[in-house]
Amino acid sequence: MSRQTALHALHVEAGARMVDFAGWDMPLNYGSQIEEHQAVRTSAGMFDVSHMTVIDLPDGSARDFLRRLVANDVDKLAGPGRALYGVLLNEQGGVVDDLIVYRRTDGYRVVVNAGTRDKVLAWFADHNDEKTTIEERDLAMIAVQGPEAIERFESVSGLPVAGLDSFSALESADIMVARTGYTGEDGVEAILPGEAAVALWRKLGTAGVMPAGLAARDTLRLEAGLNLYGQDMDDETSPLVSNLAWTLDFSDRDFIGRAAVEAEKAAGVSARLTGLVLKGKGVLRHGQTVITQTGVGVITSGVFSPTLGIGIALARIPAGAKGSAEVEIRGRRLPVDIVRPPFVRNGRRVYKDPA
Repeated sequence: MSRQTALHALHVEAGARMVDFAGWDMPLNYGSQIEEHQAVRTSAGMFDVSHMTVIDLPDGSARDFLRRLVANDVDKLAGPGRALYGVLLNEQGGVVDDLIVYRRTDGYRVVVNAGTRDKVLAWFADHNDEKTTIEERDLAMIAVQGPEAIERFESVSGLPVAGLDSFSALESADIMVARTGYTGEDGVEAILPGEAAVALWRKLGTAGVMPAGLAARDTLRLEAGLNLYGQDMDDETSPLVSNLAWTLDFSDRDFIGRAAVEAEKAAGVSARLTGLVLKGKGVLRHGQTVITQTGVGVITSGVFSPTLGIGIALARIPAGAKGSAEVEIRGRRLPVDIVRPPFVRNGRRVYKDPA
C-alpha cells in the first residue's frame, strides 16, 4: 500500500487524481494540469513535496562526512542559513542521487529524492566510518512557486522570506523555509511538522495559491531545464554527461567518485545532456532515439511545453553534435533543433537557437 503524506486528506477533499509515485499516494493533478502549470508561471502555485526524504546530521563530524560523500563542497556554506545543490557519486562516477544540503546552527540537513530513500540511507550507513548521527525526519514539505509566491507566503506565514537570497534559508520555531524550488520561478520550500503543514496549506489556498500536482511539476521543471533523477541522471551516468559538471568541486579533498570523473574528463567526455526543440507538431518523449550528424543519442525527458506551445526535451547526445537533428517518433523522423537549456525562466523563453 502506498504511503500517505500529512496533506493526503486535503488532496482527496480537493478532488485530486491520485497516483502512486515512488511508493507514495500523490496528486497528479486537481483537474487541469495546464491551469496548474500556468498558475505557477503567472501567479502562484503550491506543491506537496512531503514525499521527499529529510535527513538531519547534527554532529560535528557531519562536515567531514558530507565533504567525502557530496561531490560539491559543503565548505562553501559559510554559515547557518545557506544551502547547496550537489550529487552523491559512486566509485565509478555515476550519480547515486542529487540533493540539497542546508547548513544549520547544529549541523546539516539533507533533502533527497523519494525514490532513492532506501538507497541513500544505505549509502550513508555504509560510508559512515566516523559514526556520524544520521536521523531521518518525519516532516512535511510544501513548495510555493511563482512570481507572486513570496508575497502570498509572507502574507499567511508572517515570515520575512522576501529578504532571503536564492539558496538561503531561515528557521523559526519548528519551520525551515528556503528560497529554493524546481520550477524556474521564484518561490520557497517550507519544511515543517505535518499538522502545521495542513494549516499552512489551507491558509495558502485562502490566499489564492493554486494546488498543483506531479504533472505540472514535471512540465515546469523540464521547461526550466532541471534534471529528474532516474531519467536525466542515474547510477550509470556521470555529472559530466548530465549537464552537472558545475556541481563538481575539485578542492583539497578526496570525495567518492573523484578519481572516476577526473579520468573521464581527461579522456574526453563522449556525450552531453542538452535541450531539443521540435520544429513541427508532435510530442517528444523519454526513450525516443535522436539522430545527429555525429551519432545517435536518446531523449531522457520530453514533454509538450504549455508555456511555449512546442515539444521540448532533454537528450543525451554525442558531445560534438550541434545545430539540427532528427527524432524518431512512431516510425517517422521529425526535425529538432539542438538548444542550450533552460527553455523558460520567469515565464519567458530563454533558450538560444540552435546550440
